[in-house]
Amino acid sequence: MELASYLAGERWSDHPACTHPLLAALARLVNDNVGDESRARLVPLVPSIIGLASDDLRVDARIALRCATTALPVAAAERQLALAVSVLAAEEMLARLDGAPPGRLSEASRRALEEVPHAAEQARRFSRAAKITEKGFRRYAAPNAVQLAVVGIVQACIADPDALLRRLLEETIADCAAMIEGPATTEPAPAPLPQLSETPARV
Repeated sequence: MELASYLAGERWSDHPACTHPLLAALARLVNDNVGDESRARLVPLVPSIIGLASDDLRVDARIALRCATTALPVAAAERQLALAVSVLAAEEMLARLDGAPPGRLSEASRRALEEVPHAAEQARRFSRAAKITEKGFRRYAAPNAVQLAVVGIVQACIADPDALLRRLLEETIADCAAMIEGPATTEPAPAPLPQLSETPARV
């Protein structure tokens, strides 16, 4: 994030204004929890996070949801309930902001919760009893989801947690870019060249 602040022409800081605060927090956590070799491979991602800033709460919810759904299937049992609650809280916030009926779940959330049925059922009971405000989600729930996810991946019994953390950061950057910058546009295909007649022109 300090390199991002430098490239963006800002004051040297690991909290640059050019990047969404929650995305920057995820980048710092990933950077701090991978090995030296994996950390070096994060450097090419720096330019892609510059300019990804927004006040839209949907961005916070998408970041939290991506983190929670990535970590939930691999996290240890003692972290699954908190991560499942994070999934449901992010989905509830997105549904509320989109004006959709409560209880809507994305396919990624459905698959993640199906991996941990016991924790998912407990999380649903908890979520029905606890209502979160937009302010509380931004200040507490979303940042907690990000931190829980990274710690859950770091401590998971998987072959290569560094690779999963890098993938999480890459996919979260892509989510943010799609929401903040819109879908990528493609250059129009060049017009076909006119067909030349094989018949000799008459003079």
